Amino acid sequence: MSLSLRMRTFLLFSGSAAVCSLLVVLSHYFAFNRLDDGGAVSAFLISGSLSAFAILAVTTKVWLLFDENVAKPVDHLAVAIRTRAHAGVDALVDLHSSRFLGDLGPAVQAVTGKLSEVSAETNDIVANETARLMAEKAHLSMLLTEIPVAIILVSPNHRIMLYDGQAADVLGQVHVPRLSASVFDYFDETELLAAQEKLSDGRSEVLAKVKGSQGKLSFELRLKKLKKVPGYMILIDGTKAQISPEAERPLIYDFDLDEQESERALENRPLQDLQFVVFDTETTGLMPNKDEIVQIGAVRVVRGRIVPGETVDQLVNPGCAIPPASTKVHRITDDMVADAPDAGSAVTRFHGFARDCVMVAHNAPFDMAFLNRHARVCGLSWDHPMLDTVLLSAVLFGETEAHSLDALCARLDITIAPEHRHTALGDAQATAEALCKMLPMLSSRGYTTFGEVIQQTRRHGRLLKDLN
Repeated sequence: MSLSLRMRTFLLFSGSAAVCSLLVVLSHYFAFNRLDDGGAVSAFLISGSLSAFAILAVTTKVWLLFDENVAKPVDHLAVAIRTRAHAGVDALVDLHSSRFLGDLGPAVQAVTGKLSEVSAETNDIVANETARLMAEKAHLSMLLTEIPVAIILVSPNHRIMLYDGQAADVLGQVHVPRLSASVFDYFDETELLAAQEKLSDGRSEVLAKVKGSQGKLSFELRLKKLKKVPGYMILIDGTKAQISPEAERPLIYDFDLDEQESERALENRPLQDLQFVVFDTETTGLMPNKDEIVQIGAVRVVRGRIVPGETVDQLVNPGCAIPPASTKVHRITDDMVADAPDAGSAVTRFHGFARDCVMVAHNAPFDMAFLNRHARVCGLSWDHPMLDTVLLSAVLFGETEAHSLDALCARLDITIAPEHRHTALGDAQATAEALCKMLPMLSSRGYTTFGEVIQQTRRHGRLLKDLN
C-alpha cells in the first residue's frame, strides 16, 4: 500500500522526534549511572524529560507547518492536474495556499491552462466530427424507425449489443431495455435457445414463436445468422408487435461488448469493462427502519458512458402520508403517488433493472437500508457488488475535503438543475456523471480493477459511519 506525501512527511518528523528523544533519554541515563548524588540524579531526570517534551513540541509544530504549507498544497496541485487531465475539468489552482512552494503553483497553473487550451482545440475538432457522426446516426435511426421491424443484435454469449427505437418498445413490454443485458431477461431462454441452435445447424434464418421471460407475452421472432461477425440478429415484425409508430428512441449499441472477459473474477476486471447502475431514492424520512420509499431513480453506465434512455424514474406509493417536511425537500406529494405501485413492486422491478451490475450510490448504506428491508419481504437478495461515490471522492481528493453530492459536483464541474436536485433521477444522473469523470482519475492513480478500488475505499469507511 503506497503512502501519501502527508503520511510520509508525518512519519519522517515522528521518526526524527523519536530518535532525538531517545538520544536525550540515553544521555541522561548514562549520566545517572555515573552520579551518586540523589539531587543531581533528580535534576538530570527532570531536564531529560523536559528536553524530550521540548523536542516533541518543536517537531510537532514544524510538522504542522510543513503539512499545512507544503504537503497539503502539493496534494491539491496533484489533484488539480489529474482533474484537468483525466476529468476534463478546469480545476482552480490555489496560488495563495501554494505560496511557500516557490514557482511550483504558477507552473502548475500554466500547465493546466495550456492543457485547457489544447483540450479546447481538440474538443472543437472532436465536437465537429461527433456532430457529423451523430447526424448520420440520427438519420440512420430515423430510417430504421420508418421500417416496421424491430432490430436486436445479440453477441455469442447472448448479450444485447444493439437495439433500435422499435426494439426498445418491444423489450420495454417485458422490462426496461438494457444494453449488454442477457437477452434471456426478455425472452424465454429455453425457446430462444432452441431457435438459435437451428442457426448453428447451418440455417441462415429461423422463425420462432417465443414467450416473454415472464411468460405473459408472446413474440414472433426471426433469427438471422450474422455472416461477418459473431452473434445473431433478432428481427420482430412491427405490424405484429406493440410498437408505437410515433416513438423515437436513439439507436443504442456497443460492439465491444462481445469482447469482454465476462468470465474473469469481478475483482480482477478493469473498471472500464464493468456495468454500473447508479441510483438514488427519495423517502418519507431519514429512518430506514420505519420510513418508506416514495421514488426510485437510476441510470445505467456501460464502459464508462451513460446509456441514453436506460433509466428508472419510478414514483412509489409509501402506504402512508408523506410528511410536509419531506415534501418540502423532494417536492413529492400524496396526490402524486396515489396511483403509483407499492414499494414491493417498485423494488422488485428495480432489482431486475440492476441485474449483473455494480450498484453505485452517494452514501449507499442509507438507500440500501430501504431496499434491503423490502427485499426481505419480497424474497429478493441484494447481493450486488457496491461502490459508494462518497468513498471514491475520499480516495481521489482526500478525506479532509467535503464529500457531499453538491461538493463533489462542484469539484467536477457538474451542474444539477435546481428542479432536478433532490429528485431520485436527478441525483442519480448527477452521481452517474461524477462516476464517469472519476473512473479515469482512479485509473490514473493506478487503481485499474474493481478489487483495487474496493481496497482503497475500505480505508475511508468511517466516513459513511459518520454520515449515518
